[in-house]
Amino acid sequence: MATVEECRQALHDLAARMDANAEKVRKQVDLDRTLACRITDLSTAFHGRLAGGRLVDLADGDDPKAKVALSIASDDLIRLVRGELDVPRALASRQMSINANPLDLLKLRKML
Repeated sequence: MATVEECRQALHDLAARMDANAEKVRKQVDLDRTLACRITDLSTAFHGRLAGGRLVDLADGDDPKAKVALSIASDDLIRLVRGELDVPRALASRQMSINANPLDLLKLRKML
């Protein structure tokens, strides 16, 4: 099981990668939504915002009003960020779940 600090770092790594590709993503997806990432096996969460092709304002703690909520185990989050876990497979196998309205899910699919 990964630690809270490893999960925090993985999310910051993901944010840095998204920042590097923000122009490309912004052209494909116009999405501005609050995000919660709930780490199921650590009973912890992080929140931030997807805006302009970037993941910004990352902070500790849950956002119960987040428009997009990702639930995932710590090790799976690490594997996902490293590119070792395929998003569609993780969703199909229920290693990960994403709660969002259907239109947002369609936009998110383009980002993933």
